[in-house]
Amino acid sequence: MAEIRRLITRRVLGRLKPGKAVLIFGARRVGKTVLIKQILKAWQGRSLLLNGEDYDVQALLEHRSAANYRRILEGITLLALDEAQAIPDIGQKMKFMVDEIPGLCIIAGGSSSFDLQNKTGEPLVGRSVHFRLTPFSQKEIASRESPLETRQNLESRLIFGSYPEVVNQGKPGQQEEYLRELVNAYLFKDILALDGLKNASKLQSLCRLVSFQTGAEVSYDELGRQLGLSKNTVEKYLDLLSKVFVVYRLGAYARNLRKEISKAGKWYFYDTGIRNALIGNFNALALRQDTGALWENYLTNERLKSACNTRNAAGLYFWRTYDQQEIDLVEESGRNLSAFEFKWGDKKPKIPAAFAGAYPQASYQVINRENYLDFI
Repeated sequence: MAEIRRLITRRVLGRLKPGKAVLIFGARRVGKTVLIKQILKAWQGRSLLLNGEDYDVQALLEHRSAANYRRILEGITLLALDEAQAIPDIGQKMKFMVDEIPGLCIIAGGSSSFDLQNKTGEPLVGRSVHFRLTPFSQKEIASRESPLETRQNLESRLIFGSYPEVVNQGKPGQQEEYLRELVNAYLFKDILALDGLKNASKLQSLCRLVSFQTGAEVSYDELGRQLGLSKNTVEKYLDLLSKVFVVYRLGAYARNLRKEISKAGKWYFYDTGIRNALIGNFNALALRQDTGALWENYLTNERLKSACNTRNAAGLYFWRTYDQQEIDLVEESGRNLSAFEFKWGDKKPKIPAAFAGAYPQASYQVINRENYLDFI
């Protein structure tokens, strides 16, 4: 089976410069190691790949001196660090390397955003560029599918998601088993490694509650009451879950109208397969009550993946008024404003009057199964 090439590969290669570090963030098992190996394969000079979880690697890099690092990296033009967050003081060490070894480029991958950023952020100010690696986008998968296969596989994408191993396995039974293992063994690993944060059951219960509210506004107070947690703790947990790429938040778009909701938020899962594994539901769409929510999550994900892969800085929001006029996704890019309504069925609702009146310059489109490939 042909390997799927990640869309950010060319952009990463373009940002590898002497004296700079490229940081790749993403969830566990999302393909960071494979991407780094693709980068190394395309690199024209000599390279070295080190795994930060290897104790020998940690010992090798422990002594922070120019002589030590020059000995290790003699003749190397690209140093690749996988699981870089496991290396103590990795930010300081990478800064020292790029400052002291002329001609050296560094690429570092890490599964834990808050961990790697905290350790690299300050030391590497002005010396690094960040990329976010997501599960496969449909545009990436399309390199290995015919248009007919893409349409036939749509239901599978909504149910099992797009993690590389899921896409490559292909069989529903294996996909379901893999996702359950991923949720149980890896999903909360980075968060639970934090001192004082030991309650995996609360995290999993929070994820389950959020999954049942996909596409709806989330009340931290209500979640807290159901879980026996304070509002602040719920917000803290959701923030941590977003920093390890389990969920992400869409804020409300509000610019002109007093009756626009401005402080609410909706939460989505980076991968619909992870969502379904958390609630234990891999039923076919014909047997589900949440197909509309899955469709909304899937399409929003694909738009987010596109922004990550192209490094497009467009803002993504939802829009709603207090009298329940709403739009699923609003995208703001420079002076361009685009509104999208997601419908699994054949309905084609008109643009809400309040939105059309407040933002006459905005485009509006209903996205359904007939035109979704043009959208993503």
